[in-house]
Amino acid sequence: MSVRKGYAEWKGDLKRGSGTLGTETGILNNVPYNFLSRFGAGPDTNPEELLGAAHAACYSMALAAAISGAGFKVNSVKTTDEVHIDKQGDGFAIVRIDVSTEASAEGIDEGTFLKLAEDTKKNCPVSKALSSTPMTLKATLK
Repeated sequence: MSVRKGYAEWKGDLKRGSGTLGTETGILNNVPYNFLSRFGAGPDTNPEELLGAAHAACYSMALAAAISGAGFKVNSVKTTDEVHIDKQGDGFAIVRIDVSTEASAEGIDEGTFLKLAEDTKKNCPVSKALSSTPMTLKATLK
């Protein structure tokens, strides 16, 4: 088993407060986040952006593994996630994640690629953790 750590600290109330976050590796270290960056156009990061990056990274790795595991040479996999947050009742919820991936691989046909891409959407570790959130997929083979 492998365990990874992330941290966050928030100071103040929701709208005027601010926070910092980071990872145990130090790649992210005291990165600022706040209300404006989450619900407006602020320059700092936000949880949904980070969630999108985490899922896109996991998905890209898992799709590369699926394609190579099926016997094809992978040149690249690039994935972008759009994480949608909306007001629901008294709070907010992540209501949908739109995944767009583009892969370059040698010898694979479109049908096989699309099946592997869809299977990966359901089975990469972060997808499994997010399984209660609707997720769309647009997969393109270069």
